[in-house]
Amino acid sequence: MTVSPLTPKRFPSLPEIAGARFATVAAGVRYEGRDDVMLVELAPGTTVAGVFTKSATRAAPVLDCQAKLKSLPDEGAAFLVNSGNANAFTGSNGKKSVEAITQAVADILDIPQRRVYTASTGVIGEPLPHAKIIDSLKTLKDGLSPDGIAAAADAIRTTDTFAKGAVDELVIDGEIIKIVGIAKGSGMIAPDMATMLVYIFTDAKIPQGDLQRMVRDVSDTTFNCITVDSDTSTSDSVLMAATGASGVEVNCTSVAFRAALYDVMLDLAHQVVKDGEGATKFVEIRVKGAESDEDARKVGFSIANSPLVKTALAGEDPNWGRIVMAVGKSGAAADRDRLSIAFGDIQVAENGWVSPDYKEDVGAAYMKNDNLVICADLGMGQSSATVWTCDLTHGYITINADYRS
Repeated sequence: MTVSPLTPKRFPSLPEIAGARFATVAAGVRYEGRDDVMLVELAPGTTVAGVFTKSATRAAPVLDCQAKLKSLPDEGAAFLVNSGNANAFTGSNGKKSVEAITQAVADILDIPQRRVYTASTGVIGEPLPHAKIIDSLKTLKDGLSPDGIAAAADAIRTTDTFAKGAVDELVIDGEIIKIVGIAKGSGMIAPDMATMLVYIFTDAKIPQGDLQRMVRDVSDTTFNCITVDSDTSTSDSVLMAATGASGVEVNCTSVAFRAALYDVMLDLAHQVVKDGEGATKFVEIRVKGAESDEDARKVGFSIANSPLVKTALAGEDPNWGRIVMAVGKSGAAADRDRLSIAFGDIQVAENGWVSPDYKEDVGAAYMKNDNLVICADLGMGQSSATVWTCDLTHGYITINADYRS
C-alpha cells in the first residue's frame, strides 16, 4: 500500500491516560499478519459519550452503542473494535454477533454487558466471524497496558495508509488534564453527525450529560466539516471516555477544555482528509458572505464534493469556473455579480467576472502546492463556514475497484 504523500512526519507521542488500558491482537477477522482487534479497558467511574452515523442502514454495533450511552458509570467499561468487517447489513446475524462479543468481553473483564461498546469497520454485507474475536479475548486481556494506544490506532485501520493520533493538554485548578485521541478513516467519508471511527480519552471528571453535549457540539465544527468522497458510512462512531482519574471536575461550560477538545478533534479530522483514498492535495474551503450558516455549509460541501472541482485540483488546474458551477448548484442563495473567488491570497474572480489582475500562470503555480485554500465570498450576508476535503485521483478508483479482492 502506497503511503499518502500528506502523511504527518511522525505519529504523535500520546501520554498515558490514567484509568485506560489498551491491547491489540491479530484475530484474523479479514487481514493476515497484522493486528485487527483492539480492546480498551476503562476504570469504574468512567463516563462515556458518543455521536453516530445517521445512516438509515447503520450497523448493528452502532445501534447497540446508541442504546447504551446513558448507562451509569458506577462500574468499569470497555471499547472493542475490529477492522476488516463492518458487521453491517448482516440481518439478525449482526445483532447476534454484537450480543456474543459484548457478553464475552463483560465476562472476561467482570463488568456489566451494558458497559461494553463495540465497533466494526470494513466490508459491508459479510457475517462477522465473531468467534475469532471471542477466542482472542484472553490474549487481549493479558496484554492490557496503559501505553498501548499507539498500537490500538494501528489495529483499527482498513484502507488507511497511516495510523492517526492527536493529543492536547491543559491546566485546570493547577492540575494538568490530558486529552488523547485516535481515529481511522480514509474512504467512505462524508459527515452526517461525525465520521469514521474515533476514540478520545481524558482523565478529567465529567458528568455524562456534559460530556455528551461537548462531543456533539465540537463534532459539528470538526468531523462534521470534512468530506473525502461524499459517502456516509454505515458504521461511523465517535466515542469519548472521561475516566475522572485526575480528580479534576469539568463541565460543558469550560471554555479551556472545549478548546483543547476542539484541537484534538480537528487534528484527527484533518488527518482523515489527508489520508483520503488516493489523495495528493489537502484542501480548505472557506465560504463567507452567505445569508445563513446553512447556506454557507451548502456552498462549502458543494465545492468540496464536486468531482469536477476535485479532479481539477488533482490535475493542478486552476479551473475557477468549476467553483462558480458548484456555488450555483448548491441550493444556497447566490448572485453571480456579487460572487468573489480566491485561491489562497490570489483574487481570481469578482463582480461576476474574472479579476482584472488575475493571471492564469499564477493560479497554476499555486495549484502545485500540497495544501490549498479556496475562498468563496457570496456577498449575500454575514454567515460563514469552513470545510476540508481532498482531491480526486486515479488512486481512489484503484483502491475502491479492488477493495474486496
